[in-house]
Amino acid sequence: MSFHSPYVLLALVAIPVLIVLYRAEQRRRARAAAAFVVPVLSPSVAPRRPRWRRHLPMAAIAIALALLIVAAARPQDTVAVPVTDGAVMLADDTSSSMTATDVKPSRLAAAEAEARQFVKSVPSSIRVGLLSVAKKIIVLQTPSTDHSLTISALSQVKTSGGTALGDAVVTATKVLTGLRTRNGKHVPGAIVLLSDGASNFGSSSLTAARQAKADHIPVYTIALGTANGTIPITKHGQTTNVPVPVATQELQAIASASGGRSFTAGDASDLKAVYEHLAATLGHKHAKHEITASFAGGGLILLLLGGVASLIWFGRLI
Repeated sequence: MSFHSPYVLLALVAIPVLIVLYRAEQRRRARAAAAFVVPVLSPSVAPRRPRWRRHLPMAAIAIALALLIVAAARPQDTVAVPVTDGAVMLADDTSSSMTATDVKPSRLAAAEAEARQFVKSVPSSIRVGLLSVAKKIIVLQTPSTDHSLTISALSQVKTSGGTALGDAVVTATKVLTGLRTRNGKHVPGAIVLLSDGASNFGSSSLTAARQAKADHIPVYTIALGTANGTIPITKHGQTTNVPVPVATQELQAIASASGGRSFTAGDASDLKAVYEHLAATLGHKHAKHEITASFAGGGLILLLLGGVASLIWFGRLI
């Protein structure tokens, strides 16, 4: 919980002061009563004392004043609300290492299948686009609210050599920063970068990630694969299985530098869980919701109860 006017809370210092004054007043009343009644005769003069009940109205009023002071500071709670306008650029690694079958049926096929489900689960108000990430970056679909276009583009993915993660982030950032709402404002954007390894071509991925952060575009990275992945390489008429273990370090660094978050997926079920989480995350945003009325209402009710109880029991407000 946060406050729109936090300095108003300094007034809470008055509550302990009020309690000290109340206790001093109670002692003064006790001394005044003792001056007119001999202590031995007190039980016969006032046989029924209110005891703990005497302090209840004051306690209610003190709590009520504290609640009203908090209400004056305009408390705010953070709640998740649906995104009404936003854009996500999917950047899928299509390098040859993505043909490894340690993730069934293959890394690339699993990525394509779960990306389809992700696009279907994203709110229709969010624009979704697609990049093919290899040595060369190809924009297969610009962000659109017509998600069927992006789903169709997923089937156009073709593998090729090399991985340029930095170039992918640069391209996706340029596409997203170029989007505008109807009133000319920037569309909030995010990048979902899926890969199985590190860059071996193109620009610096960390520099690209820092620029994405400067443009308020977080990059969510997904490292797909296991340490046991291999792909067949044919040289001089001889085929050899070459290890292509998943590498997570650069992807984690990209996410951290951009203000996003990194994920790892060792199989299709892990990838599905990651995409489900991302769909829920990107489909909502955190917004401040003022809860002043709750504190003010509670304070007024306690103030009223305290005053009424004091009038009924003792014939005075306090």
